[in-house]
Amino acid sequence: MSFARFISNRITLKSKRTFSKLIVRIAILGIMLGLGVMILSMAIIRGFKAEIREKIRGFAGDVQIVKSDLNNSYENSSFIPEPGLIAKLKGNQNIAHINAFATKPGIIKANNDREGVIMKGVDKNYDWGYMKKMLVSGSVIDFRDSAEAMKQVMISEVIAKRLKLKAGDDLLIYFVQETPRKRKLKIKGIFDIGADEIDKNFIIGDINLIKRLNDWNKGEIGGYEVRVADFDRLNPTADWIDDKLPILLKSYTVVENYPVIFEWLGLLDANALVMLVLMTVVAVINMISALLIMILERTSMIGMLKAMGAQNWVIQKVFLYNAAYLIGVGLFLGNLLGLGIGYFQQETHFFALDPANYYMAFVPIQVSVFDVVLLNVGTLVICLLVLIIPSMLVTRISPVRAIRFK
Repeated sequence: MSFARFISNRITLKSKRTFSKLIVRIAILGIMLGLGVMILSMAIIRGFKAEIREKIRGFAGDVQIVKSDLNNSYENSSFIPEPGLIAKLKGNQNIAHINAFATKPGIIKANNDREGVIMKGVDKNYDWGYMKKMLVSGSVIDFRDSAEAMKQVMISEVIAKRLKLKAGDDLLIYFVQETPRKRKLKIKGIFDIGADEIDKNFIIGDINLIKRLNDWNKGEIGGYEVRVADFDRLNPTADWIDDKLPILLKSYTVVENYPVIFEWLGLLDANALVMLVLMTVVAVINMISALLIMILERTSMIGMLKAMGAQNWVIQKVFLYNAAYLIGVGLFLGNLLGLGIGYFQQETHFFALDPANYYMAFVPIQVSVFDVVLLNVGTLVICLLVLIIPSMLVTRISPVRAIRFK
């Protein structure tokens, strides 16, 4: 064991002085609260972004393939996909699912009230996994009977409450076209995505109904929805898809289709950075205060060590080792605090939110091991590097004066 470490252990573990105890405890408390808040903040931001992202992509898919034209309406232009396109796209390992869809605007009339909506038509190959989780009542569309499927529709809870409807009720939809057509449909299920951009505007029906209303030819569709396995590779996958498409088709990512939501989520990263900087500054200031008080409290000891021939850097290392121990205790307690509260919230959903403002009913938590390790290592390294400067106070202490005032 080195001389500096030996003296540091004696100061840290066997010292009976009480003058600096309160300051040291405050410093440890500051690091504990700072790290705990940082862990919780990162977990909440990750969880919030993941929840919102899953809501949007769970309904709209990750990439939409549509006809390349100047159509900016709520109704897709139809096209007949070239043979082998689906097989070609499934050659990418990051593509998990592909299904056909079409959209058509309409007006729901029910209980002497009206609501403008966009019907999203899907077929029997649609992946209902996410929508089943979002069901409030009823069930998803049953495609076993194609004739009955065209008479079924799913609406959001927001629309259901506005029009005073429930699962099993009938409603009239006037579809917008040159000669408006109305259809009487039965509400098969009611869903709640939790995102106003979807809940206020979209309903789900059978794509065959839209085909019949638009007098499309056999095989015509409005587009394809593509779901990727790894969202972090969305842009490279979208570029790959775009390269494989014929010139008459184009693709959009979910980020391009819902730019406002994803720009808003991007701002959360900036907020997180500001919070991390502030918490780190607080922890550093606390440790600087504690270190300076420990050095001043042991002025006579420093003088004696210098008189015995100890170099300034060796004495500095004594206090840096001591500071590292205190930081370690603060980090340990901070991990217990942050991870403990995070686990509690993840299991109980104790802290609730207003879904109307936050798109979800509780504070979401998603803990990343990488974030936790990075925060711990970063806090330790930054604190120790910054503490080298105040530890240089040791070099200004004269051994003669220090021993005289012992």
